[in-house]
Amino acid sequence: MSRFLPYSPDQAYLLPPSVKDELGEDHLSIFLHRVVERLDRGEFENAYSEEGGELYAPTLLRKVWLYGYALGITSARRLEQRIREDLGLRYLAGGQRPDNWALSAFRRRHGRALNDLFTQVVEMARELGLGRLGTVAIDSTRIRAHASRDRIDTEQRLRNERAKIRRQIRRWQKACDASDPEQGAGTRVQVEELERRLAELPRRLERLRKSGETKLSRRDGEARFLRERGGFALGYTAEIAVSEDHLIVAQRVTLHRCDVPALVPLVEEVEQRTGARPENVLADGGFYSHENVRDLEDRGLEIYVPDPNLARELNTGKRARTIGRNRVRSPELKAMRKKLRSPAGRRVYAKRKALVEPVFGVLKQQRGIRQFRTRGQAKVAVEFTLAAIAYNLTRLFTRKRAR
Repeated sequence: MSRFLPYSPDQAYLLPPSVKDELGEDHLSIFLHRVVERLDRGEFENAYSEEGGELYAPTLLRKVWLYGYALGITSARRLEQRIREDLGLRYLAGGQRPDNWALSAFRRRHGRALNDLFTQVVEMARELGLGRLGTVAIDSTRIRAHASRDRIDTEQRLRNERAKIRRQIRRWQKACDASDPEQGAGTRVQVEELERRLAELPRRLERLRKSGETKLSRRDGEARFLRERGGFALGYTAEIAVSEDHLIVAQRVTLHRCDVPALVPLVEEVEQRTGARPENVLADGGFYSHENVRDLEDRGLEIYVPDPNLARELNTGKRARTIGRNRVRSPELKAMRKKLRSPAGRRVYAKRKALVEPVFGVLKQQRGIRQFRTRGQAKVAVEFTLAAIAYNLTRLFTRKRAR
């Protein structure tokens, strides 16, 4: 008698009749299914007309997308493949196999509905005790666009390209005239293609001038070259506000080159999403301006945002200069420096890194949100919203398992 267990990969049934028996009740896909079933689906379903053929249920598609983003699957083609292979995704799809086109169309179509879904998840989390607003930390990061930083338009490049195409057209027209009709047919096709490219150049030049930029991506005209650590990145700025228990309570994608314009709108978005006002707001030195401090303090908020010099002092221990041209004159700046130099202020501000930076670490390192899959600000905002919803759902799932 063999001491080994029977092994037969070709047997008819490798799984029990119920997927839940295999995954277990304490599985992320089961949890996500139950949570999403409780959320409103009306706006998703109302986006479709009564005409046309049968479609995949919007609830199916939003479940598989959210589960995919929770696993770091952001590609529609990759998600299509994993629906066939991953047991959790097969359960959420109910045995159906939506293809890349259906998955991509859902992500393109439902930007507004997904934005509302993010708010619903935040509200649900707060009802369950998450999303405490005693302290909110705000930060931003650059996420690369789905475009090459080398394929860009500048006025000089467009002029050079126009001159080059005109030279090629003249040279090939001469070759065509010197050839017999049959031998010159291929050259005429090439000339027509060059003439088409030449006709497109004025449109590309007009788009560049309207943008107000000195250089513009050919693939994603809305992406911008944004400064980041180590140089510049062609992409977008993702901004989030995180509660004291690591829930994303506000998020958006912008074209901001610096963080100053983002602080007040993000605080307002926290109030809009949660229906409550945070007590303490933490942000790094890039968000500081006298106007931001005055605005938020007038609303009764406690602000902990150092100016860049004070931020350097807090990081290095070297006191910010206050003599000569750097003498502090603003009352807001004086009060902020006094507050953040106090032991109590330092303790509160020290929470910022521990609250918001790990969230970006998870999104970028574990969930693959280092580069967007789509192009255009509206579309990449949908991607980031999906990532934020999936992150919050995993926070809910982690808390449920910890109980």
